[in-house]
Amino acid sequence: MAKQDTQSIGLLRPMANQDLEMVLEWRNAPKVRENMYTQQVISLNEHQNWWARVKDSDNAKYLIFEVDGVPTGFVSFTSVDLDHKTAEWAFFASSTAVRGTGSKMELLALDFAFSNLGLNKLNCEVLAFNTGVISLHKKFGFLEEGVFRDHKKLGGTFIDVYRLAIFATQWQDIRPKIIDNMSRRTPHA
Repeated sequence: MAKQDTQSIGLLRPMANQDLEMVLEWRNAPKVRENMYTQQVISLNEHQNWWARVKDSDNAKYLIFEVDGVPTGFVSFTSVDLDHKTAEWAFFASSTAVRGTGSKMELLALDFAFSNLGLNKLNCEVLAFNTGVISLHKKFGFLEEGVFRDHKKLGGTFIDVYRLAIFATQWQDIRPKIIDNMSRRTPHA
């Protein structure tokens, strides 16, 4: 699967105003909220205020993941620093997303980070109990840079947070293997 062929697994497009309620529904789903720093249900008004603040930001990108024209996930790049070529990223899928959606989003997000944004380094933070996402990131070449011990207080308990990162050169090296593995699992029409 060549770089231009990744569209067969889906695409990332800019988030738009008409996506707001859909993204809020995904974000408020219990399985998404439990893995976020902010775990309370977010109101439509709070969500609209957030969007009004961030939608035109120079240091953030908010994207919708689509498969065959159907929105299935959300990808964000924040703290985008083009001088230092770094950013933070996060993602979540809709509650109806099929197995493998996270891998597809991660592939496209890494391509976007290093090709579209021209980053050198992409960072993320993951709550320690979210071992599935930590493993997924590591499968895609992220390396653990450290653990922030008792870093976030959630539900009255302090939680460790894993800090992971990947460099453009690492992604360039591992990308062909990821593409090969994904194309073996993806049925061809």
